[in-house]
Amino acid sequence: MSVIEHLEELRYRIFVCLGAYVVLAVVAYFLYRPILNFMLHPLHHSGTIGTINGSKIQVYVGGIATGFILRMKTSAFAGLVFALPIILYQLWRFVTPGLEARERKFAIPFVLSAVGLFVLGGYIAFLILPLGIHWLLGFVAPAQPLIQLTEYMSFVFLLILAFGISFEFPLLLVSLAGVGILSSRQLSKARRAAILIAFIIAAVATPSQDPISQVVMAVPLYILYELSIVVIRYGLKR
Repeated sequence: MSVIEHLEELRYRIFVCLGAYVVLAVVAYFLYRPILNFMLHPLHHSGTIGTINGSKIQVYVGGIATGFILRMKTSAFAGLVFALPIILYQLWRFVTPGLEARERKFAIPFVLSAVGLFVLGGYIAFLILPLGIHWLLGFVAPAQPLIQLTEYMSFVFLLILAFGISFEFPLLLVSLAGVGILSSRQLSKARRAAILIAFIIAAVATPSQDPISQVVMAVPLYILYELSIVVIRYGLKR
């Protein structure tokens, strides 16, 4: 494949990704209400039936256009999540011509693993949100919790993205091992460094900076690191 053909292929893959994203963002726009209710679920359960220090958590909208802006942001974020499988598949199809036949057979496992890890990271982030919110809002006592909706949604988006992207790291390790850059022996020797890196990633990636979110991110990251070693050692044929 020539350079021009490669650029044409890149343009086509980008066009498909953008098209899928726009279509799914529009779908998310019309699903805004159920998505919003779903995203508010952790806030209403961050204590005893949505209360902090005996005060009920209240959410407010800060401006006239805030509702519309929030709907657009939510649609953009949800569209990206919905389009993730298509984007990853197009990425793999773009790099496939440069791979050997043995490496191409990992296309479907690669896409499924990437999507699964992102969903797992986002799910864990969603699970720990009530604990994180309860811990952070505990510092406002004895004031009554009053949360701006746009700020809360941005916080949730960033936390889910941080967890989802961080959980892709094991897939990167397996991919590097698949092309011969890393080995299971090298990763086994770097366990202590991996623990430190997991906590550094958690400290940098979590927008809330609360210890609960950091520990909950770091521990699964290290577990996935160990699973990566197992997959590389027994799952990849060198």
